[in-house]
Amino acid sequence: MPCAEGKQGAHPNYGSLHRSFNSPEILSYYESLRKMAVISTEPTDKKGEKTVVKENRRIQRYSLALPTRVEVKVDTKVSWNELTRMEDVSAFGAGFVLKRPVKRGRLVMVSVPMPRQLRCYDYLEPQYRVWALVRRCVPIEKAEGEPKYAVGVAFVGKNPPPAFIDNPAKLFDLADRVDGGLWQLIEASARPDESDLPIHLRRHTRFSIPESLVIEMLDENGDVSASETTVTENISLGGAAVFTSFDVAAGSFLRVRSERLDASIISVVRGKRLGEDGIVRLHLEFIDHLFPLQGID
Repeated sequence: MPCAEGKQGAHPNYGSLHRSFNSPEILSYYESLRKMAVISTEPTDKKGEKTVVKENRRIQRYSLALPTRVEVKVDTKVSWNELTRMEDVSAFGAGFVLKRPVKRGRLVMVSVPMPRQLRCYDYLEPQYRVWALVRRCVPIEKAEGEPKYAVGVAFVGKNPPPAFIDNPAKLFDLADRVDGGLWQLIEASARPDESDLPIHLRRHTRFSIPESLVIEMLDENGDVSASETTVTENISLGGAAVFTSFDVAAGSFLRVRSERLDASIISVVRGKRLGEDGIVRLHLEFIDHLFPLQGID
């Protein structure tokens, strides 16, 4: 969807914004507008040079601490959201920090009071709601000791693709930007070539390690209804295949605990298969934390 300039007009909520002008959110919003209002005054005698300058300004990343809500759909029924602040933003992407990891290639909804100059639509709406593709998710150290994740996203448009509506767990990749617009999407390959990517941008490598775990079935209230001790067939930062006697369907939620590593992670069943040995394997995706592989020898 190409980006185009919106019409000039008063902010629809100007009265309420004026009355609460001293709030941190509003001050941050107006500061972002001030930063984006700088217009180049350099002389030009080449046709189209002003357009190039304007486009470069939209591509440039700005350090704007805008209040942001990030919504992540785990499946068609379950989602979670988190309030955070932008660390940097452009018309085509942003960076922020979350308390939970999000898998690279996943689509998320970002809501932010974006300056009009960086929007591609909804110029007069208080909140700019844009779907975004996760391009990186890197664990970072915080003084408080709580896990944090630096997330980078690329904006892809006002509406998600039909394939996402049918399966929110589906992974996507970027195709290209058309006519200076937002990024276009393609469905991600099941086995992409990531040899030219830095390690932190690659999909999580699975290791064939028999790690001892306790998996717990959770009821509608989040209470443990059954548990069993098992081992992994393979494991990565973001998921694992585990042997099980549980009869659970894809989309079910389990808690995975490692007593040795003192770790507890909520996970969702993405698949189930019967091995040649007659034992069922569950394919799990870790939702609220990455697995501490550094503790595995």
